[in-house]
Amino acid sequence: MKKQNNKNEMTVINGSHFSTLEGFYNEVSGLFMKDEDWKIGTLDGFNDILYGFQGEIIWKHSQKSKEELGFEVTKKFYENKILQGKPFNIKLIQEKLDDLAEGNGQTLFEILIEIIESHKNITLILD
Repeated sequence: MKKQNNKNEMTVINGSHFSTLEGFYNEVSGLFMKDEDWKIGTLDGFNDILYGFQGEIIWKHSQKSKEELGFEVTKKFYENKILQGKPFNIKLIQEKLDDLAEGNGQTLFEILIEIIESHKNITLILD
């Protein structure tokens, strides 16, 4: 009989440790991927590693992260993807950029929050 792992974990993402999306990836790689030889480098990669996590994530200094991963950084993020072209879906990214410019789009911070909240086994606390 296989033993169920019902252990709830608690992880703290410290917003004072980073001010860029790359910094965020480094922070969460250190927290979730301690024993791995690869690092998270995409939004999809961040989403993927959360499937193995159950418990609480406390995001300290989340207001700082909200400001630093806000409109301007998100705009540059999309513009860089458009400049790179393939393999990115330029039409979709342009729509996201247009939505952002019109005040309807999500910032990178909001996207990261949505990714975490989409995992039902995780409770997110913004601190």
